[in-house]
Amino acid sequence: MNYTTHSPTPHTHTPGNVNQFMRQVLLAMLPGVVVLHYFFGAGVLFNVFVAMAVALAAEAWMLRLRKKPMRLFLSDCSALITAALIAVSLPVGVPWWLVAVGAFFAIVIVKHLYGGLGQNVFNPAMAAYALLLVAFPMQMTSWPAPAGEFHAAPSFVESLRLFLGLASSDINAIDAMSAATPLDTLKIEVNLGYTAPEAMTQLHWGAWQWLNLAWLVGGVYLLLKRIIRWYIPVSMLAGMLVVASLFYFIAPDRVAAPPFYLFSGATMICAFFIATDPVTAATSPKGQIIYGAGIGILLYLIRVLGGYPDGVAFAVLLMNLTVPTIDYYTKTRVYGHPAS
Repeated sequence: MNYTTHSPTPHTHTPGNVNQFMRQVLLAMLPGVVVLHYFFGAGVLFNVFVAMAVALAAEAWMLRLRKKPMRLFLSDCSALITAALIAVSLPVGVPWWLVAVGAFFAIVIVKHLYGGLGQNVFNPAMAAYALLLVAFPMQMTSWPAPAGEFHAAPSFVESLRLFLGLASSDINAIDAMSAATPLDTLKIEVNLGYTAPEAMTQLHWGAWQWLNLAWLVGGVYLLLKRIIRWYIPVSMLAGMLVVASLFYFIAPDRVAAPPFYLFSGATMICAFFIATDPVTAATSPKGQIIYGAGIGILLYLIRVLGGYPDGVAFAVLLMNLTVPTIDYYTKTRVYGHPAS
């Protein structure tokens, strides 16, 4: 499947098609998957396998119902990208059926009921994540404790038993296995009356730093390969950094230093893999800068002021709603025509 564009001329033509570019994105996600596997066990591999299998089956089913060329659309790998993003966004160790529900909802409801690839208004992976978070809050906020000095990652068999729902249901076993994320811990400790510096001493932040660095490495790869442009990731990170610096200047006892928010949660995967979705993001360079900055600002505000420790899905979906307006007011001047 070759690219088509509705942006004004002139165009720079580069070799490649959707399939080749999507495969590059999957390749760029490997460092993040490797780090997730190292710190949290093989559950991430099970997430990826089930999400991809369900996404491909749902894609084939909808293509058949819509009488679309199945081989052409299945080979573009877009369903695999959506599935991979869902799989790595979900906590490692969630039951298999939750992964399946997310992949099915993303492909059938968010993608195909809006017209298929290129027609969906919302980012399918983030819409599925938001649905699961609202419907299954306990499972969606139960991350296993990352491997470290006093804790080993679950074995392959332990991860498989947990994924299939065969692990012990004893509450003490669950408490020993799970741990709050750094963002969640910071929010809880501050609400209990501790200062942010005091709360930071209780955080096990290392795994999340390494994970965000892994997504950053993959993002840089996409930039170097010109799969994505810098406008959205840079403006998103800059928007978050500016607001985080302002909050830290005003209330250093209530919020952590800005670098903490840049390398916690899903910041980097959002900047380089989620926010840059070409279908649901703004199209012009100026529009992409506004779009990215909006996601960064909303993400920080949700983390600090909202009820959720991380807010990637909600920040992205809210900015998806603004894309038509952003595109309308940031139209690129047509080559050879005066500015209106």
